[in-house]
Amino acid sequence: MGLLLGMFFSSLDQTIVGTAMPRIIGELGGLSLLVWVTIGYMLSSTTIVPIAGKLADLFGRRTIYLTGMGVFLLGSVLCGTAADMTQLILFRAVQGLGGGMLMPMSMTIVGDIFPPEQRGKWQGLMGAVFGLSSIVGPTIGGWIVDNSHWRWIFYINIPVGILAAVTIWAGLHGEKRRADKVVIDWAGVVTLVVGAVSLLLGLSLSGKEFAWGSWQCLSLFATAAVFITLFILAERRAKDPLLDFGFFRNRTFLVANLIGFIQGFGMFGAIMFLPLFLQGVIGVSATNSGNTMIPMMGALMLTSIVGGRFIAKVSFRTFYVIGLGFMALAFFLMSGLSAETTQLEAILDIVLLGLGLGLLMPTTILAVQTAFPPEKRGVVTAATQFFRQIGSTLGMAILGVVLNNRSLHYLNEHFFPQIDANPMIKASPFGPMLEKAHSDPQGLFNLLLAPKALEKIPAPFRKMLTDPLKTALVDSLKYVFLAAMGILIVGMFVGLFSGNARVPPKTQAKKATFEEMGKELLAEDSACEGVPACMEPDLVGEKKG
Repeated sequence: MGLLLGMFFSSLDQTIVGTAMPRIIGELGGLSLLVWVTIGYMLSSTTIVPIAGKLADLFGRRTIYLTGMGVFLLGSVLCGTAADMTQLILFRAVQGLGGGMLMPMSMTIVGDIFPPEQRGKWQGLMGAVFGLSSIVGPTIGGWIVDNSHWRWIFYINIPVGILAAVTIWAGLHGEKRRADKVVIDWAGVVTLVVGAVSLLLGLSLSGKEFAWGSWQCLSLFATAAVFITLFILAERRAKDPLLDFGFFRNRTFLVANLIGFIQGFGMFGAIMFLPLFLQGVIGVSATNSGNTMIPMMGALMLTSIVGGRFIAKVSFRTFYVIGLGFMALAFFLMSGLSAETTQLEAILDIVLLGLGLGLLMPTTILAVQTAFPPEKRGVVTAATQFFRQIGSTLGMAILGVVLNNRSLHYLNEHFFPQIDANPMIKASPFGPMLEKAHSDPQGLFNLLLAPKALEKIPAPFRKMLTDPLKTALVDSLKYVFLAAMGILIVGMFVGLFSGNARVPPKTQAKKATFEEMGKELLAEDSACEGVPACMEPDLVGEKKG
């Protein structure tokens, strides 16, 4: 119960804030800093994951879990008291540190308290809780904002977090700890933090806040390259490395992390770009667009639970290929979406995506946990989540580049020539935005997401603007979805290399033979005195006559 509560609320905080952001900005201001509320949480929560996994192996799961919960609750309290947007960003980063420690700890502890043949169904249940939090997060956030104050979206974590902490403190009492002297790999910690933060910042800001070739982005990527190289060198020399690169010689570990990376790439590619289609092309509201994602998470919960109960009966390879196959098929179908597509048709496609995700999420974690001994379980579990989150960030960045480049190609051929031939549009208040769209077409698509702004455009010009923009968006998203499908197909081939690795069979005590039982009884009775030899049973003697 403690793990489920901790998992639910740490993952809930990734989605609950989005609904409340308009109200938060209205009170605190700082609209230009809006993106940093999400980036701050993402940076800290992703970077701390492998560090938390290693510390859990060194100091015990309970200590690190309770520390993570304490940091998470402290961040929640601070967020609720934020006086301006800068404070909120900093406090969200603190909260992200705690959340990033809780997520891998939950998965690791499940591996500790259940035998291999039972882990699948419990890891599946954890995946279902993650999916549930994604579904109800925006709804809970909206309800709190409408009926109370936005600060309660942070304060609500406190009582539940305390209950989860007390439950874990009691449930893991007496946990075994390492008896040898603990050596912390500080060089690995520092180089990993700087390298990971630089890489994630570069991927998050490129193509949005700054151009890919700008000195800001190039500096971030150069810093990431230098410090990741230093991290690798430090780990090779460390006595007890933060991430032992020898793990990658284990085929199960290597394949599981590659699959997790590809899964994150595809998952967040859909979550980011499908709402753009629903709102910009079909014209559904933001709330209705969010509701369209519910069937995907429902399918994810279903296959997480059902698949978790059957994973002990087949190889990990089977789940990898089937899960990625469902996702690839979903993206192929989504590449055929058009302006005439109904919301129901889009829902059917996204359900396939959820079915595939639900099969993959518990499988990658279960695979690495069965491949390594308990004293390595924390770091290998955390590594799987870390690479999945890196994949999701890279997926959003690369697919964003595909969208941008394809949009520019289409707009330069079919849209800008018409606009340039109409001086009245260029002289309108939308002239500067249209000019900027030559380098940032995604900004132009924002016009489709703002119905009130569209209403201000004179009717003769409105259709001239929106029709080609919708066509350009549909055309661009087709290539985005096909690119995601291609990555997932590559993942299917990667999954084949996992061999026949599977959950080890249930261990059963060997039944003793009558001869062994007899020897044991005679050994126990050999010290007895006063027992006539004729009364000793001939349990181990040979048959006579």
